[in-house]
Amino acid sequence: MVEVGALGLPDTADRGSGRVVVLGATGFVGRHVGAALERAGHEIHAVARHPRKTPASWRFHPMDLADAGPGALAGLIDAERPVAVVNAAGEVWSRTAEGMHRNNRLLVDRLLSALAAAGHRPRLVQLGSVHEYAPQPHGVWLTESSPEEPATDYGRTKLHGTRAVLRAAETGAADAVVLRLSNVIGAGTPRGSLLGQVAAQLLDRPVRGRAAEVRVSPLRSSRDFVDAQDVAGAVLAAVGVAEARGRVVNVASGSSQPVRDMVDLLISISGRPARLVERPGAAARSLPDADWMAVDVSAARTVLGWEPRRTPRDMVEDLWRAAAGHEGPAAGG
Repeated sequence: MVEVGALGLPDTADRGSGRVVVLGATGFVGRHVGAALERAGHEIHAVARHPRKTPASWRFHPMDLADAGPGALAGLIDAERPVAVVNAAGEVWSRTAEGMHRNNRLLVDRLLSALAAAGHRPRLVQLGSVHEYAPQPHGVWLTESSPEEPATDYGRTKLHGTRAVLRAAETGAADAVVLRLSNVIGAGTPRGSLLGQVAAQLLDRPVRGRAAEVRVSPLRSSRDFVDAQDVAGAVLAAVGVAEARGRVVNVASGSSQPVRDMVDLLISISGRPARLVERPGAAARSLPDADWMAVDVSAARTVLGWEPRRTPRDMVEDLWRAAAGHEGPAAGG
């Protein structure tokens, strides 16, 4: 197990405690990351465009980094002197290339400019995506050395961010690590994702005595799904592990799950009578990469001392419990 502790950098606090700035802290992954860091003893400074509900113990800083420019964040970093900045901001489900460019490319460029301008030097944990890799044939696991030839605008804009962060780390402009995440599932899974769409349709009030109709695109693919709590644990490790500097590390479950099995599991856990209808052009969708994906997590075990612990049932149960809870007691399954 790699020891988690101080990086030994000059004028830097012990990485096992202290403040952490979480960009995109009100988003799906950001909320899980902030909660895990706080449980580990960190003080959370949440940065996001819109003031949504955050724990009372978090300090909230409203900021649109892409619009505000790097000066505002540099000022925050110098004022608060965090041990780390976690970039959980970004765009996954934007329907426009402009949205992807703004939130996955421009935001990272502004973030790196802010870090270069600040007098204080925190660890940067950049959350990338396994969709930055080229799709691989069935049976070929993605590794950190897999070809970087993304098939989507999302993957291409995330790859730009990763490469910019790695250049900054190589030149000494930033102390940074990139975690490439697979398909994250858990409490608060966005409606734009496949399972988020399925949960939303299950929660629609069905006609009395009739099953809900769940419409999805054809479920032919198999994906690597990782639990949001496991992702948060990897971020916590990346904040403190000195050996991670300048590295790309994949964070995933290390296995491939048929998407149909995940949808069936969600329907079963919901307890709702439902009829699954597969048709092209349905509302539910997923990132259009290859039909099969699995991610090797050997580097995460070696570099971070991290490994996935939660099962597909764990992540889907959390997803459903949170989604049904938002509907009130009458909506529970």
